[in-house]
Amino acid sequence: MARKKIRKLLVANRGEIALRVMRSAREMGIRTVAVFSEADRSAPFVRFADEAVCIGPPPSKESYLVIDRLVQVCRDLDVDAVHPGYGFLSENGEFARALEKAGIIFIGPSPEAMKVMGDKLAAKEAVRKFDVPLVPGTEGAVSGVDEAMKVAKTIKFPILIKAAAGGGGKGMRVVEREADLKEGLERAISEARNAFGDGSVFIEKYVAGPRHIEVQVMADAHGNTCYLFERECSVQRRHQKVVEEAPSTVLTPAMRQRMGEAAVNVARSVNYVGAGTVEFLLDENGDFYFMEMNTRLQVEHPVTEMITGLDLVKLQVRVAEGEKLPFRQEDLAIKGHAIEVRVYAEDPSNNFLPDIGTLTTYRPPQGPGVRVDDGFEEGMTIPIHYDPMIAKLIVHGATREEAIARMERAIDDYAIGGVETTLPFCRFTMGHAAFRKGAYDTHFVRDHFRPEALEGSDPVEASAAAAIAAGLLEVRTTPVAAGTQNHGTASVWKLRRR
Repeated sequence: MARKKIRKLLVANRGEIALRVMRSAREMGIRTVAVFSEADRSAPFVRFADEAVCIGPPPSKESYLVIDRLVQVCRDLDVDAVHPGYGFLSENGEFARALEKAGIIFIGPSPEAMKVMGDKLAAKEAVRKFDVPLVPGTEGAVSGVDEAMKVAKTIKFPILIKAAAGGGGKGMRVVEREADLKEGLERAISEARNAFGDGSVFIEKYVAGPRHIEVQVMADAHGNTCYLFERECSVQRRHQKVVEEAPSTVLTPAMRQRMGEAAVNVARSVNYVGAGTVEFLLDENGDFYFMEMNTRLQVEHPVTEMITGLDLVKLQVRVAEGEKLPFRQEDLAIKGHAIEVRVYAEDPSNNFLPDIGTLTTYRPPQGPGVRVDDGFEEGMTIPIHYDPMIAKLIVHGATREEAIARMERAIDDYAIGGVETTLPFCRFTMGHAAFRKGAYDTHFVRDHFRPEALEGSDPVEASAAAAIAAGLLEVRTTPVAAGTQNHGTASVWKLRRR
């Protein structure tokens, strides 16, 4: 791959990820271009960029998803490369091809790799040749109820019906009994068709009590592929992550190596180049199974950066320029422990429903080992057109215990008013015995969380009461961090809109 130095980078995204990419680019001496919708005109990422162009109305289908318009901006401003962030067009092969045709570098894998890994059935077929463990199930899409019933009886109930072209929990149904199969199949197909324009679904054995473990991989165009260890992403709501940590509390060094090598083989199965994440299910017996590969930077990539000391965006850029990875697998080591919580404008006491509004108060935490990736400022309104994530709060500590304590302090110091947020739930999670012991799985919310646990404003008391009720928690005497007093407006829970 011939090396081409990137001088000007367009970030085809918005919010915190656009700002995060631009910061690394600026440190590399690369000029940046922001593209923004009318809803984001006053956003911090627009002001931070060296140049900024409005590309349309607030709806993403009229702005951030319009390929021709993005390519034209690249041509008009003599852009060398595009970083897609995550979401929007980040895994769109058509976008990557359009850029390639225009002579512009797409910072990501090839369109062919995205196409294979974007189709769960094609991905399973590709990795099967590399002996990557797969959950028992169908090798192709099921044609109807009769075939589905035959498969289900073979692998035994409960089963999981999944959209072949899906993600984010859409087109996914757990079927516990034979009597519910027909309805579950029809609903999954309908949801998949509405969400992805493709009603193809397949069936897998439902893994009870699984942990969601993902492995960060990085590959260059010279045949070098490394795994940058794992992230534990089991605290989820609606099949979407809320809390992530690295490393996982349950992987032994031997398991970590096996899972990492499997992730490298997944990447090699499609000649992958760039940053990617291979997701696995880990069952109660310690067996792991390939789920999917996300062919982009992940929302939770900061925890990997914290434990490795690497800047994944800078690595993406250097690989896109044709450079070799600056390390080998044996050079990498885990340093400490990191935790990330996603701060959504959602109401955890009301089934995590979005709570759009204006940030009447917004003061993020600071201090040693604390990082906040955000895209909002006090006085801004959370747009209704996009994902309601306000920020990502990340902490790093020498040990997991220190990281948890630091996260509790940071959450207590985070002052947000005007909208409900997921911060109370995240504080509840940090204090819960199951999380503190590392004894949790993807059913954490179902098994341990009740909205009433957040009533009363004090997150420490709420989480302690819930855990004591379950007979799980040792008595905890640590008071709420005093940092909330510095805001002059009390803690985040007292700033919530009523």
